[in-house]
Amino acid sequence: MTYDYDLFVVGAGSGGLAASKRAASYGAKVAIAEEDLVGGTCVIRGCIPKKLMVYSSHFPALFHDAAGYGWKVGEAELDWEHLITSIDKEVRRLSQMHINFLEKAGVELIQSRATLLDPHTIEVDGRKLRADKILIAVGGRPIKPDIPGMEYAITSNEIFHLKAQPKHIVIIGSGYIGTEFASIMRGLGCQVTQIIRKDLILKGFDEDVRTGIQEGMTNHGIQIIQNTLVTAVERVPEGLKLTLSGEHEESIIADVFLVATGRIPNIDGLGLENALVDVVPSSIEGPGYSIMNAIAVNEYSQTSQPNIFAVGDVTDRMNLTPVAIGEGRAFADSEFGNNRRVFSHQTVPTAVFSNPEAATVGLTEAEARKQLGDDGVKIYRTRFRPLFHSLTGAQERTMMKLVVDGNTDKVLGAHMVGENAGEIIQGVAIALKMGATKKDFDATVGIHPSAAEEFVTMR
Repeated sequence: MTYDYDLFVVGAGSGGLAASKRAASYGAKVAIAEEDLVGGTCVIRGCIPKKLMVYSSHFPALFHDAAGYGWKVGEAELDWEHLITSIDKEVRRLSQMHINFLEKAGVELIQSRATLLDPHTIEVDGRKLRADKILIAVGGRPIKPDIPGMEYAITSNEIFHLKAQPKHIVIIGSGYIGTEFASIMRGLGCQVTQIIRKDLILKGFDEDVRTGIQEGMTNHGIQIIQNTLVTAVERVPEGLKLTLSGEHEESIIADVFLVATGRIPNIDGLGLENALVDVVPSSIEGPGYSIMNAIAVNEYSQTSQPNIFAVGDVTDRMNLTPVAIGEGRAFADSEFGNNRRVFSHQTVPTAVFSNPEAATVGLTEAEARKQLGDDGVKIYRTRFRPLFHSLTGAQERTMMKLVVDGNTDKVLGAHMVGENAGEIIQGVAIALKMGATKKDFDATVGIHPSAAEEFVTMR
């Protein structure tokens, strides 16, 4: 059978870009289709623009802290339009850079929507193209609960394009997106209210991380309303009125309402049913939500159709940019590079760029105790005030924690809340990936004075 391409990739986000370039490097004839800017969520409306906003949000605290070191800093004012315009310019520069990378790799870019017609046929711009193998890498999208007035809410897609800085922003959602944007907007000078359905933010993270971040955010002036739901939204002369139920029933008025209650696989309109590709339930808990579907794959990212594969958030396995890249490269190596391998989802580090920042790798304390029992786990923990703040007067705290197998001495998890947590945990993750023991940590000489040295001095 004759095919137009050895590989056709649907979606030019992190996973699709990585897979297409790697496959092309092995001599495969590859095309990739994308209806939006090239780069996916991470580049366009996720990791990169968000981190740029994080950087911006840190400056007011730095101006304040400078006084403790003898610096006199005058009145500071944020030019919101300049910030948003500069971020958008950088996003578009990066998107063009990825287009150039595809061209250099010999991958054909088709800037249009692609739909599956059968297991080997894709329709793009009215053309029918055939491919030996197809990779779906379309990522995910934000989801709003079905609550009256949700049309007035924005998601993480739109927050980067607000024409004016909010005076008061209300955020619902206790995950990393809601938590990060609460910290960002507070740092930029907005009044911030975060509404969560339970007691604590960041379900699934280590308990000490959850409490450490939540306490820090509260100390920074973010109002966190616990055990409460938004039941309706309406526009009033003062702004947006949110009706609440639960522990807090008094309505709230804000000028911007951000919904950060989760993301779902972006499978609508792909034509999966035409290609007989199986999906599995991917549910989000809570009132107003329905069950969504993700593409079902095996450990090699292979779907129910042997020649169709899927990587990244559309599979709802571990929704992180480096994971999508790793899955995409493993797929290309396996199918085109004569190197069949599985991408490991174990010991993957991650960070929450909140204020305070947090990062983690490996098992939480609760996960370790569930696997090994209380007697099989040793916990090493330290909390301290960073040296930097000994002159600023700020009441910032850092928490570091190691979760250790009491029988083998192997370090199972490392967790941190505090400045530069992401940078520090990245290095610690190498040790965990290599199977380091607590004795290995103890035998490592610390860099003094630094916060990171605490990971090798805990006793």
